This record gives sequence, C-alpha cells and structure tokens, in this order.
Amino acid sequence: MPDPAPSVANAQDEVVDLAADLIRIDSSNYGDSSGPGERKAAEYVAEKLAEVGLEPTVLESEEKRTSVVVRWEGEDTSRPGLLIHGHLDVVPAEKSDWTHDPFAGEIADDCLWGRGAVDMKDMDAMVLALVRQWRREGRKPPRDVVLSFMADEEAGGVLGAHWLVEHHADLFEGVTEAISEVGGFSFTYAKDQRAYLIETAQKGIHWLRLVAQGRAGHGSMVCDDNAITALSEAVARVGRHEWPLRMTATVRQFLEEMSDALGIEFDADDPEPALAKLGTLSRIVGATLRNTANPTMLKAGYKQNVIPQIAEAYIDCRFLPGFEDELLTTIDELIGPDIRRETVVRDIALETTFDGPLVEAMVAALQAEDPGSRAIPYSLSGGTDNKSFSLLGVRGFGFSPLRLPPDLDFAGMFHGVDERVPLESLRFGVRVLDRFLAAS
Repeated sequence: MPDPAPSVANAQDEVVDLAADLIRIDSSNYGDSSGPGERKAAEYVAEKLAEVGLEPTVLESEEKRTSVVVRWEGEDTSRPGLLIHGHLDVVPAEKSDWTHDPFAGEIADDCLWGRGAVDMKDMDAMVLALVRQWRREGRKPPRDVVLSFMADEEAGGVLGAHWLVEHHADLFEGVTEAISEVGGFSFTYAKDQRAYLIETAQKGIHWLRLVAQGRAGHGSMVCDDNAITALSEAVARVGRHEWPLRMTATVRQFLEEMSDALGIEFDADDPEPALAKLGTLSRIVGATLRNTANPTMLKAGYKQNVIPQIAEAYIDCRFLPGFEDELLTTIDELIGPDIRRETVVRDIALETTFDGPLVEAMVAALQAEDPGSRAIPYSLSGGTDNKSFSLLGVRGFGFSPLRLPPDLDFAGMFHGVDERVPLESLRFGVRVLDRFLAAS
C-alpha cells in the first residue's frame, strides 16, 4: 500500500481541539426536535472544510436539523466513490451525573471527556483533521470521497441520513462503499495483543407501541377489564421471553476467530464460554446472538382514582439479519390477540462480507500502526446511518479506528455517563485513517 505522508503531526495535534470544540456544541437529540438541533455543529464543520478550500453544501430537513455534505475530488474520478460519514447529534446528558461537565470538552487523565467523545464526535474530528491536513499539503485521495456530517442519527436518521437519501441522492452519485462509526476499535485479549473489530453487520430496528383498551371507571370499583392490567401482563411476557440462539455468518466468524486468538475451542451450540472471555465486550456481542425485545416506556392514566381506558407500552426490538418475521410472529404470540401492536420506527438489518480491497486497506492500515494485531469482523447490536446509504447500493462498514486501553469499558461509553476517549486513541485514529485513505 502507498506510504502516508511522512508526518501527520498537524492532524494529530488538531484532532483533540476539533473534538473538544464539537463536544462543547450541545447538539442533544431528544427524538422530537425539541433540542438545540445540529445547526451550530454543522456550521462549525462547514467552516472548517471551507477554510481549506472545499465547498460544503449545508442542508436542513427541518429548522435547526442540519447536515453537511461535500465531495472531495480524487486523483481518479472515474473510479467509484468512497463515502465517509458521521453524525453530529448526541444523546442527552445530565450534568449532575457526570464527573466532568458533559458539554465542556474537558481534558483530564489523558482523556477528552464529554457527550459525543466516542459517539461520534471523535470520528468527526479525526476526519476533519485529516482532510484539513491533506488539503493544506495539496494531496488528493485516490478516488472521489464524499464527506457527510449528519443530523438525527440518534433518533433513527429520519431527519438526517434517510432525508438526504430520499431528497438529495445526487450528492452521493457514484459512491459504492462507506465507512462510519462503531468499528475499528481495539480489544485487548492478552498482554499486548489486540484484536480490532470491524463492523460488517448490524441488527435491524423495530420499535413497537403496544396498546391495550379496557373499560374506564372509578378506581374504587371492581374492574375485570382493566387496560393497565392487560398491558402489564403482556409486557411482562415480552420482557421475560428467552429468545433462541440464532448464529449469523458474521457472529460465527467473529467467535471462531476470537476463540482461536484466545486459544479456546468454539462450540456454535454453546457460545457462552467464548463470551465469558470477552469482558465488557460481551454485552455487545451477546446481544447479536439472538433477537431482543426490551420494554422501555409505559404510558397510562391521568389520575389515581380513575381507571384509564387506554394503556400503552413501548418496546425496543432488534432483529438479526433474516429474522425479522420470527421476531414479529413471536411478539404477536406473546402479547395475544387483545393487545394492538403498532410500529413506531422500523429500519433494516445489514450484513456484508469481510473481503475486498477496502477491507484489505483497513486491515493493512491497522497492522501498520499496531504490528501483530488481528482485524476481525463483528456484528453491531445497534444501528448506524449505513442502513440509509445501503438503500443507494452503498456497502457500509464500521471503521472508526481507536487503540484503547485494556481497562476502558468502551461499550459502556456509548450513551453512558462519563463518556470519554483517550487522547492517544484520537491520534492513533488519525494515523490509521491516513494510511487507509491513501490506499483506498
């Protein structure tokens, strides 16, 4: 693969400042456009791109729900393009729960702290820093690169990636591959031995509303048709259901390769011994062994002595590629005929293979910066904006490279309290992306 620039010192220095600046811009997404939106963050990104001669397009699906897209011309414009995308919104955070203000972008203990430090203003900053340095040096990528920084990923991308795909697909013309978040991070499985997980699959989303209807009445009366009672029983059945093991190709490959690295036998019928060796990573991997359905919200009534006519529950369902029908059939069996099921949000599951020149470029870039490491495909239990771009025929991967300390609970950083990223991990990511981009 081509060597990167002799030094990416400028980008490695700038990435920390860029990430801190983005964290200090509150772009909390409450799921209903009641938050501050992404406009300020988008304007910041657009300004940083314009400073180095790019001409970004700034688009709003609704007021303050803002995305930025720019095409960076490559050496060979006849080749299919590469999409590098990230989101600018973050989930909300309560300052009182955190060690450091989640929107202050503070540096402490050699880490950058704040909401978005790993999800995913870190990747946004790494890409910005690298693009800015390449542009200052007059370097071009081997092929066209489309950079997209989007709104609303944390609420399913309806006002971000989905909207762009539906209304501005021309901005992504010629793009066939993409990289984005939640992949390329390290897992230390033995002393100074690391595997880097590259996301090649993700579960689908089916957020459901369950509705029970009963007879309204006075709270002191006998009621044999109570909507809350009926709903509660149905929700309990869903919440306690033990979903069967379903081994997809990606999950099997991950567990086989990790078992080999750990020196243990892999039994596809009993993956628990392998999971037990994965520490906090087992939460992510374990959720990709089966469909899941978790009750998350309840809504009923307006006064303590009034039996309500309607009761509602919300269920976060995630399905493996190929198993959506099984999920919904099981849910219907569990809730019974008297509970109405409604879809609130639905999005597809994805799975691609771990092969091809783009994968080879990822693996080579990681191993050049961390010799002796392994790169292994894995399935994400959640979802990313790769779902939206797949509708345009774009093959997406999770590749946001970070070399992490062995004791950092990386899975716990996502949507958790005290989200943070080591400064050296950001610099490592810039170096890896520099090598990757040069070879892509």
